[in-house]
Amino acid sequence: MSERVLVKQLQGLADGPVSVSGWVETVRDQKKVQFVILRDESGAVQLVNPATRPAEDGTEQDAAALALTDLISNLATGTFLTVTGELKHDERVKLGGVEIKIAALDIAAAALPETPIAADSGLDKRMDWRFLDLRQRRNNLIFRVQTTLEHAFRSYWIERDYIEVHSPKLMASASESNAELFSLEYFEDKTAYLAQSPQFFKQMAQVAGFGKIFEIAPAFRADPSFTSRHATEFTSVDAEISWIDSHEDVAAMQEELLQTAFQAVKDKHGAEIEELFGLEVQVPAIPFPRIPLAEAREIVKSRGYEIPRTDGDLDPEGERQISAYVEETYGHQFVFITDYHPEIRAFYHMRDEETGLTKSYDLLFKGVEITTGAQREHRVDVLIEQAKEKGLEASHLDFYFDFFRYGAPPHGGFGMGLARVLMLLLGESSIREVTYLFRGPTRLAP
Repeated sequence: MSERVLVKQLQGLADGPVSVSGWVETVRDQKKVQFVILRDESGAVQLVNPATRPAEDGTEQDAAALALTDLISNLATGTFLTVTGELKHDERVKLGGVEIKIAALDIAAAALPETPIAADSGLDKRMDWRFLDLRQRRNNLIFRVQTTLEHAFRSYWIERDYIEVHSPKLMASASESNAELFSLEYFEDKTAYLAQSPQFFKQMAQVAGFGKIFEIAPAFRADPSFTSRHATEFTSVDAEISWIDSHEDVAAMQEELLQTAFQAVKDKHGAEIEELFGLEVQVPAIPFPRIPLAEAREIVKSRGYEIPRTDGDLDPEGERQISAYVEETYGHQFVFITDYHPEIRAFYHMRDEETGLTKSYDLLFKGVEITTGAQREHRVDVLIEQAKEKGLEASHLDFYFDFFRYGAPPHGGFGMGLARVLMLLLGESSIREVTYLFRGPTRLAP
């Protein structure tokens, strides 16, 4: 494969012969000159061709020039091609200060003339034609930011000697709630379930003596929600660490992780995010504010909002209200809500012996929950009792309890939704916008 010249490299090249490949974004076919905007994965460049039209008096003209003009006149938006021509630096050219005078076009694949979506198409329509929707520069940036974000996460952990694991996504039983499981037929009339969380296997790694682990992988929730922040398949960012004193150790690690990752995004993409999304990436100061749940509910109430939930948790509007309070009071976009009652937490969350509340937290970012974190219960007898309290059949979890029957360190961790972080970081209104191919209750294609 020959070495491609990317559009972003053109400014660093001297005037002269060049070849660039990409797809046609626009064509301006004027009487005396033709302009084509060609875009590749790195940017866009202006192509120019002095138009040669058939002479009205029948004078013989350059057949090759006529053919090139005709070819350009008939280019459809989205056509993939390679252009060969003469690169020229010209500060008058608004698009990067360079242009290419076309010598030849080699069409790799022509596009149909009518594009099925437009700039004003609705979200569902754009999702139907996602491969075309993703050609936009703005959408391209979303996934460059995602790449930087994930790389920063991994770098943070690897530099601190964490082990990356890849837990199975086919499970024999639930890790959290049977109600949110997708089931499928397995061999010999068995039923398997798609993992809604790597929770049990993260904990197994602690018992195995791994110490510190992380995973960035798919997770599945059979939750028929149609909100802007839910999906049936999503990317979960998980970490688990041993020898902690409380959930505060987990929270301290996570806030440092996020600060590091946001700084990486700001350094690499900050200017372009400001240009295309109209916002400045704010690198969060640490420590993040921490507010116990009971206090958070009182603050929300004092702001004139009555939380309708009867289980004691915050609802989405409550989350927005407490986040607004934190923004106003501390100038911070993040807040840890702590000290949850056991009734609204998973059975494996450790409980404080003095208060009876769980050693856990939710992390809110710009008014939306992105994380649940906790210290886990590592004492098997306590763990079994807490599972029974939740109405879970202990025999169905026996393989999990086995992890703790042969010794286990104090440990804890968190699970974080990648798309939610990306959505909020870029100020988007739905995770559909920041998910490569969204999956929800009514969407399985493309």
